[in-house]
Amino acid sequence: MQSWKKLISIFMLLLIAMPFMSVTAQDELPDLEGRVITIAVENSYIPFTFIDEETNEGAGWDYDVMGEVCARLNCEPEYIEQAWDGMIIAVSNGEYDMAVGGITITEERAEIVDFSVDYVDIVQRMITRVGEDRFATVAEFAEGDYTIGVQIATTNYFVADELVGEERVVGYDTFGFAIQLLDEVLSEEALGYIFPLGSDLVDPINAALESMKADGTLIEISNKWTSDEEEIELPDLEGRTVTVAVENAYIPFNFIDEETGEADGWDYDAVGEICERLNCVPEYIEVGWDGMIVAVSNGEYDMAADGITITEERAEIVDFSNGYVDLAQRMMIRIDEDRFATVDDFVAGDYIVGVQIATTNYFVAEELVGEERLVGYDTFGFAVQALMAGDVDAVVMDDVAGQGYVGVNAESIQLLEEALSEEELGFIFPKGSDLVEPFNAALASMEADGTLLEINNKWLGGGE
Repeated sequence: MQSWKKLISIFMLLLIAMPFMSVTAQDELPDLEGRVITIAVENSYIPFTFIDEETNEGAGWDYDVMGEVCARLNCEPEYIEQAWDGMIIAVSNGEYDMAVGGITITEERAEIVDFSVDYVDIVQRMITRVGEDRFATVAEFAEGDYTIGVQIATTNYFVADELVGEERVVGYDTFGFAIQLLDEVLSEEALGYIFPLGSDLVDPINAALESMKADGTLIEISNKWTSDEEEIELPDLEGRTVTVAVENAYIPFNFIDEETGEADGWDYDAVGEICERLNCVPEYIEVGWDGMIVAVSNGEYDMAADGITITEERAEIVDFSNGYVDLAQRMMIRIDEDRFATVDDFVAGDYIVGVQIATTNYFVAEELVGEERLVGYDTFGFAVQALMAGDVDAVVMDDVAGQGYVGVNAESIQLLEEALSEEELGFIFPKGSDLVEPFNAALASMEADGTLLEINNKWLGGGE
């Protein structure tokens, strides 16, 4: 065993970032009728669960979240301190109704416990002593013979083991104290709450968490407990004009308002706010969807904003921003449709699907029913009109855009509940564009202060 003086204790820290939201309609929350819920907590994992030195009471992110969850569901949380190394097994055995405390969602753990939806995304980082001068990067650390300290039985332990090997890892019962962060990200993970398999609490708590995402409460709690994070420093683009390709035919992202005759939508609000923060001037140029991505790739425009799904194939010719919203592909049908009620019923028949050409929706529909049952349209609006006119039997569309079309045609069309695929949207730029990092920084600042959620709620609250 090495002496303490030779041991360099370098801990993995969780850098907290609220995920970009998938905005969906909220159903009425269930009533748990005052039910007491036993919750295992470690109380030594700042900022999630810990003992406040001034009050000697449990405090932290998870106390605030579960307090709000129970306020919405009419339940009473009973917190019971439990050591981390036995917590997951104890919940699996039914000793507690659930456990909280920054628990990473993994496939292995999901074999013995049920997880809630993820409520925060985190990255693993490395902490060193202030003044450390023998190494400055993770690579330099890994190449040396330094020792790393981690909490036992955590995903941090496994990341450290993979980084330097078990012989250079020393395990501790708790995380202890952070000192100085290195900038590099070692892994990205999502956190959730755990329950015994088959627990009847999973659905109600998921519903409460989703409602807290939608109304901004989770972001408020995040900001409360991560307020010591460095403020995001935004670059100054010095009044630069940024040409932005838009379709103006994709509700609610960009479209022409029939009453005002002016362009409007999510993209206009988001890019406008980004340029306010970066000191740039957006110049919107209407471009047909089928040539938009290639045009940006060729440098004809500085970027495009049009609800564009992030795909590996597209990333070969354009650079993407960070994702700004998650969505699902869904099937739109007429309100009085009585020949089928599910996607399986539709697939089993000989019905026809309308889709916009050259979109991920087209490829999802093609995989679902085959090309011979597809009809392509230049815009989603034309596809929706064809559906209402009876020329096609359904349309495959992103749920976000779909709710926009349903909102203005509620008497004629509806969306089936079943998700066909899940995707993430981003802005696109020519390869190597110097705008990617500034736009990502602005998006992150908008996400952190709640502006992105406000825009989402305005346009998506009810891509391509």
